Amino acid sequence: MTPALPPAIFLMGPTASGKTACAIHLLEAGLPVELISVDSALVFRDMDIGTAKPDAATLARAPHHLIDIISPTEAYSAAQFRNDALRLMADITARGKVPVLVGGTMLYFNTLQHGIHDLPQADPALRQQLEAEAATIGWPAMHAKLAHIDPTTAARLQPNDAQRVGRALEICQLSGRTMSALLAEAASEPLPYAISKFALAPSDRAVLHARIAERFELMLKQGLLDEVRALRQKYVLSPDLPSMRCVGYRQSWEYLEGQIDFAELREKGIAATRQLAKRQLTWQRSMDDRIEIDCLRPDLVDHVLQMARDICSG
Repeated sequence: MTPALPPAIFLMGPTASGKTACAIHLLEAGLPVELISVDSALVFRDMDIGTAKPDAATLARAPHHLIDIISPTEAYSAAQFRNDALRLMADITARGKVPVLVGGTMLYFNTLQHGIHDLPQADPALRQQLEAEAATIGWPAMHAKLAHIDPTTAARLQPNDAQRVGRALEICQLSGRTMSALLAEAASEPLPYAISKFALAPSDRAVLHARIAERFELMLKQGLLDEVRALRQKYVLSPDLPSMRCVGYRQSWEYLEGQIDFAELREKGIAATRQLAKRQLTWQRSMDDRIEIDCLRPDLVDHVLQMARDICSG
């Protein structure tokens, strides 16, 4: 008889959907769980306000693995995340607890579940050619080209995301296949857990948009610009680094460089966050076996708690 796989919970959702509050509630209710952050921005130290990172007091009572693990000058890949998450999940399971992976970086969830795909290596000459073309027509036009070739991948990328749009086009040219097709292929290393995927999604997108606007306004009041100024003083940064491409930080950088005014900072920051949420929801809808939960329901945290309790009790 094949032994049952240990349980694990994916707690996914777009920005401002209430994921963190749900995760913390599971711990405070006494469930035998440990939290692993699935967020490509929370990995950076000293980036607290613009990432909506839980404060020190919250993290003290509800610790999250994989928060504050690298400098803003460094990069952190989906492959690194998978290796770290698998190690942590094994440790958590060995302690008799259930790993709860909480966040909104859908690429990390996908890579964790399906493994590292056999994508072609980067080609510097081709990348230079693509960058030269982008210098002529602009990255939004390059994104439009990608949308014609690979609409699935284009739907989850920002038009100005030069790194990811360029990589997707590069993969198409090198392999003769789309990135989405390659990612959809079965991986050689299936995740050895019985996964329950809780997918938070709004029943009314307008309410989520209002939450996003309120949260960005609060970040500005809490000192997002001062945070970015301090980062620029402490570290050797450039706008091309992954940390400074994060939503909110990119727009703050533009403001501090005098490229946009404060009204534009606010407008562009809110718009970029809403676009991020749209991409997160698009990717989330493509995930199989997800249990969709309305993130606007008034009893959200208690509803998630009950579902998690059933899983933890086996």
